[in-house]
Amino acid sequence: MNSFPLWRRVAGVVRRGFALVLVVLLTAWAVAALYFDLLSGTPARIFAASGYGIAMLGTLLAFRGRGKGIAICVVGFGLVLAWWLTLKPSNDRAWQPDVAQTAWAEIDGDHVTIHNVRNCDYRTEGDYTSHWEIRSFDLSQIRGMDIFFTYWGSPWIAHPIVSFQFGDNDYIAMSIETRKEVGEEYSAVRGFFRYYELIYTVSDERDVVRLRTNYRTGEETYLYHTRATPQHARATFLNYLERINRIRNRPEWYNALTNNCTTNIATLAGEPQWDWRILLNGRADQMLYERGDLATGNLPFAQLKEQAHINAAARAAGDAPDFSRRVREGLYGRCNIATAPTDTAAVPGQDPRIQASESRREGVSQ
Repeated sequence: MNSFPLWRRVAGVVRRGFALVLVVLLTAWAVAALYFDLLSGTPARIFAASGYGIAMLGTLLAFRGRGKGIAICVVGFGLVLAWWLTLKPSNDRAWQPDVAQTAWAEIDGDHVTIHNVRNCDYRTEGDYTSHWEIRSFDLSQIRGMDIFFTYWGSPWIAHPIVSFQFGDNDYIAMSIETRKEVGEEYSAVRGFFRYYELIYTVSDERDVVRLRTNYRTGEETYLYHTRATPQHARATFLNYLERINRIRNRPEWYNALTNNCTTNIATLAGEPQWDWRILLNGRADQMLYERGDLATGNLPFAQLKEQAHINAAARAAGDAPDFSRRVREGLYGRCNIATAPTDTAAVPGQDPRIQASESRREGVSQ
């Protein structure tokens, strides 16, 4: 007669089952890491990934899923992880023309000069001439921040772009993206590995916004005016410049989970609360609405979002010099920038981390 109670036998089966599932997941990740990141573009990655997967599966079968087989698989995963962590990002690759240059900034009091501001002339999405400009800004003239959300398929995923307003109608947009080499295309799966470097594209709105509204097919763009105070906008802008200069000198890997467009924006803007919509960022505009961070005119969210859709206005504006003004016509908050409500319960500029960040703004220029 078996001396072990039934509950112990059941617990043992559950533990082993959990361990097997975990090992299979770790092995799957290691196979993908080898496939995407080991000598990318060569047959060696296929042989290494398939060989590793077969070896680990064979080990589990040989030991019938018991402890020794599981331990060997864990050690194998640890070796792949140790190799993967040695991969270093670089700024020295054969980049696509639209990401060939990295922006950098010089700061002298209220005077900011940004180098390598992108301003492409597009004929089609893939046929364009890249121009890299130097632009100067007066921090005392910063008015606020707007945010664009572009969707291309699932309503759960979007690409946000923050744009800073200086004076009445001068805007500079900042888009956090993957930096692709010649011949590469974006892959959501590859974004979870060390395949793409991260780039902060500083751009004229006629470039980075019009590309999405006028030239790419199947993309829909929405524009919201935030309730950020000039002080918050200034602090966030300087946070961006600090990060831009750092990445220029110390490149980073893009990661679709931990180091992407939305996680970077949340950090730079000093968002005090984590929210699941930072990852499923297609709902991030609703998150900002619920937090009181958007100028709404008391409109329900669905009505505000309908009004925020700018594709038609962008196509009508074309490459007009006043593109930024035209796409904002009729949007709530466009004519109320200086008088937008500023109660501290709703305005993100009151976050104490933002206030503290301004006091650290010395020596950012490179």
